[in-house]
Amino acid sequence: MDAPIRSGRRRLLSVLAAAVMAPALVGCTPLEDALQHPAADTTQPAAAAVASTPAAVPPPAPAPVEPVPEPVGAPAPEATTPAPTSATSAAPSPEVSASPAATGGPAPIAAAPQGAVPDGHRPLAGDALFGPNPGAAQAAVQLQGRDPAAAALLADMASVPTAVWIGAWNTDVTATVRQGMAQAAAAGAVPVFVTYAIPDLDCGGTGGAASPEAYASWVRAVAAGIGTGEAVVVVEPDTLAQLCGDPAQRLAMVRSAVEVLEANPATHTYVDAGHSAWVPAATMAERLRAAGVGRADGFSLNVSNFEPTADNVAYGTELSAALGGAHFVVDTSRNGNGSDGEWCNPSGRALGERPTTTTGLPLVDAFLWIKIPGESDGTCNGGPSAGVFWPEYALGLAQN
Repeated sequence: MDAPIRSGRRRLLSVLAAAVMAPALVGCTPLEDALQHPAADTTQPAAAAVASTPAAVPPPAPAPVEPVPEPVGAPAPEATTPAPTSATSAAPSPEVSASPAATGGPAPIAAAPQGAVPDGHRPLAGDALFGPNPGAAQAAVQLQGRDPAAAALLADMASVPTAVWIGAWNTDVTATVRQGMAQAAAAGAVPVFVTYAIPDLDCGGTGGAASPEAYASWVRAVAAGIGTGEAVVVVEPDTLAQLCGDPAQRLAMVRSAVEVLEANPATHTYVDAGHSAWVPAATMAERLRAAGVGRADGFSLNVSNFEPTADNVAYGTELSAALGGAHFVVDTSRNGNGSDGEWCNPSGRALGERPTTTTGLPLVDAFLWIKIPGESDGTCNGGPSAGVFWPEYALGLAQN
């Protein structure tokens, strides 16, 4: 065997080992071009820096691998509910047209228009981000002997910081959050959490905390886990966009959650506001105000969805103007090819901009990977159950 080949294999094995043994870490410098199991109450490996340069695209038809099951003890959250359609009656939001599908790479992001709300405090400026992707790391190990190129793509995916979802499935959410905080601190980075436990989570009568009182107690437990450390918290994806059940009660629960979490000045909360093709900006701005966005650091857009970054930035800028200059973050995990109007494991999608707190946009505090790329949205389009890492789909996102 030639020395260069041996050296190349040693480098690939080194990358794979780093991905398996270390949660992802990235600095705050801009990254060019372009998965998430809920947090389990099991010990995660110590953090380490991993290079984030995209791997080369492999030849087609990678060797199939089994879907990676969720960690024991952490049931998967249901997939994010799509924008209201004639078949979706739970959401009272006004109907809006979906954005047309993108045909190429990510659409160019326009700078904030002249006269837009001026830039203010940037709470995440200079922060490195932290978050593991164990599904991608495990799948990379499974593939390394059969398809080294696909394994390299998944190892690279595992190196990208991804949010940790926490919910009623966590048997001790304080311990789970505290563990994530300690790992991030050891890496000199800031973790990103997603709270996903509001009662009637899926607007179908199931999921989440058992009652408003139980939810308030759960939020206090999350805050206890964060303590006085620095963390980013995306608050209750889809809750404002769907606003099912008793709207006033749900808005009050979100508002109370923001107040509890923001009691720690180093906790940066972003109240979820759906995405650019869901609820008209005027309607969403009213909901955000009622949900206490004025006490938060801002709002989040496109969580678990595929709408183009440029569309979300335009929508977020409109919301910001209505809210007196509120900042926002955008989930870019799977929006590289935009949306085709489908929300559940659509084909032909691609990874979006990599996480960074240096966006070049005055109102956008960060691009984040909030949804873990490769984690199934549910048993649709050939996918496994919601929350299970699906290696073939992950590879499609990396290759497209």
